[in-house]
Amino acid sequence: MALTLWHNPRCSKSRQTLALLDKNDVSPKLRIYMQEPPNEAEIRAVLAKLGGPAIEMMRPKEVAFKEAGLSAQSDEETLIKAMVSNPALIERPILITDTQAAIGRPPEAVFAIL
Repeated sequence: MALTLWHNPRCSKSRQTLALLDKNDVSPKLRIYMQEPPNEAEIRAVLAKLGGPAIEMMRPKEVAFKEAGLSAQSDEETLIKAMVSNPALIERPILITDTQAAIGRPPEAVFAIL
């Protein structure tokens, strides 16, 4: 099974998730998404694998979220475009397989798709 972890090394939950995967001999391909931001198609694909609304893949407490005039009631297209233009709004980490994805909050949540 191919695994990719959208990872932010500055984030403690992201580091904890990576350490937990490593401890369990799971070695995903790392994508440092702040350096290699996902495009709109990639965000849509991950959203489909998560199976929820775009807001669940976002960090609404980020200053940039409020500065962009976003809210939990913003439409899907607006939220997706915001993640494309500002990847800091993407929740992290996200473990992605060929068919599923899981946000590592808490870190153990990623095991649901393994």
